[in-house]
Amino acid sequence: MVPKKLDRLARSAPDARAIGDSLAARSVRLQLGTMIYDPTDPMGKMFFNILATFAEFEVDLLRMRTREGMAIAHAKGRLEGRAPKLSPARQAHLLKLHAAEEHTIAELAELFEVSRPTVYRVLERHRTTTPSA
Repeated sequence: MVPKKLDRLARSAPDARAIGDSLAARSVRLQLGTMIYDPTDPMGKMFFNILATFAEFEVDLLRMRTREGMAIAHAKGRLEGRAPKLSPARQAHLLKLHAAEEHTIAELAELFEVSRPTVYRVLERHRTTTPSA
């Protein structure tokens, strides 16, 4: 498999250098566009390292901007996560039907048009928020 972009080749500059060394050991040359870079040649090695460094820099910038954006959204109260599939009223109704022990989990999931894991999550949240007797 050949990556379409060099920043997809490796996760970091050291990782890219290891890949470059592996290619050099097998006498494989890197072709970008019309230029061919031999990883055993000093210019080819330098070029490969520079590209790997810029790719790592780009990934680090993206991570930093994402963290900053999430911090700003959190400070403004806009980072709430995914909305629950069931409203509080429908959750209460599901809990009532489950407590009556007349329906299986699969039946409750079908009745409320959600997955079984969603039913289990509602039941688990209720168990952890309700004190035991």
